[in-house]
Amino acid sequence: MSGTLSGRILAVALSLGIGALTLTAVPAQATSSAAQIATSTSNGVAYLTSLQGPDGGYAGGGLSNEWAFSAMAAAGKAAVDVVPGGDATKNARTVYRNQLAAPTWPGASPVVTDYERGILNAYAAGIDPARVSPGQNLIARVASYWQTSSPGSYGPPANFNGTVFALLALGGAKTQSDVQRVPQRLLDASVTVVRANQHNDGGWNYSQAAGNPSALASTSDIDMTGATMAALCSSGVPATDASVVAAKNFLKGKLVNTSGAFTSMFGANSDSNGWGVSGLNACGINSQGADFTTPAGKTPVDFLIAQQFNPGGGFRYLPSDSSPSAYSSIDALRAVAGGGFTAPPPIPTTVGAPRWVGDTAFTSGTTSSLALIVDSGSGTPKVCSVAITPTGATSTLGAVLDAATTAATPSGCVTGSAPSSGSGQVTAVNGLANSGSSTWQVSIDGAASAAAARGTTVHLGDTITLRYGS
Repeated sequence: MSGTLSGRILAVALSLGIGALTLTAVPAQATSSAAQIATSTSNGVAYLTSLQGPDGGYAGGGLSNEWAFSAMAAAGKAAVDVVPGGDATKNARTVYRNQLAAPTWPGASPVVTDYERGILNAYAAGIDPARVSPGQNLIARVASYWQTSSPGSYGPPANFNGTVFALLALGGAKTQSDVQRVPQRLLDASVTVVRANQHNDGGWNYSQAAGNPSALASTSDIDMTGATMAALCSSGVPATDASVVAAKNFLKGKLVNTSGAFTSMFGANSDSNGWGVSGLNACGINSQGADFTTPAGKTPVDFLIAQQFNPGGGFRYLPSDSSPSAYSSIDALRAVAGGGFTAPPPIPTTVGAPRWVGDTAFTSGTTSSLALIVDSGSGTPKVCSVAITPTGATSTLGAVLDAATTAATPSGCVTGSAPSSGSGQVTAVNGLANSGSSTWQVSIDGAASAAAARGTTVHLGDTITLRYGS
């Protein structure tokens, strides 16, 4: 995912050719069979496996190769099973987790999409994105970009893709128990932003269009339409919703009869087709159904498979290219394998390797961040990242509330709470006091709500929701 279209163009221009894996491309087939898709998927996984560096890594090089984890997960390949030269100590998951945990990641001038990309791929790799390390909670990082002046947006509203990928990350990257971490009301606030940015033609672009008639009337982008469809459907919006149907019709209207490709602003290419198909996949829409089979009998999946080199398994970016592209191969494989923009981690085949990894305890004296959502029951919930420095392996809700008044990003999430000490029931937050059956409730990581008490135990990586109501 690139923050701008120029970044996207640069990424796809830096196509990586692996000469030994090129060979010849397979001819296009109308309505690819299950056997053809299985073969394409298997060969695609083999190609992505070949891209692993000698140190076991995938990230870096300007190509966002860590997206390989989302593609491999969709194809049933666990990141922990990908090892260079059989050296399990350099398995792709461990190396990626160490990269995410490094104080220098993601660089000197991070943007919200860096952390959203990290969430989607960490989740697919079997790394709990809220528990990468005591110092790295990717869910809290995204929460810190919440826009109090533009509720529902993450990062500058002008960069609409930051909100799209926040929805993908917060709606798609569930807990290790497959539970949605954040309340639906929070996701719904961003869904409202997405709807307001839908162009007249039914699609979206990477930049803000809401309130701008000229922008809303401009032609949408295949890539961002696919990603935004997936964001909506990952956040509980059904495929029958008017916004999703309009997006589906936009993609349908861009089909090229002779190939099944989508007509993109970059020309017919594997990346745009991959993002479009992944959007359809995330919404449960068959990209080889009647709506997406051209009069010539071609589908978007046909086009993707026609761009694959076999038996090498890599995919070209443009039909005219003579070598595969790493970035395009990731996008194409994820789509052909039936994936959206992330997927639950597969069960590893490596003996003794757990499906999930993540730290569970605070390190005494080390500052950690937690995502906090405060929902008074009216208006839009408040969202922030709270920095705390526990003195033990666990902390308390009281400590989080106290820290939130002075160490929250953005500020204002909690302006005060009562009582101010002890471990008893929380009786007021932000001036709103318990009254009759309406009281403050707390939910941790999407679990059932219970009466909020200052003494409620909080663990590393917990996503905390305070809700007022009965």
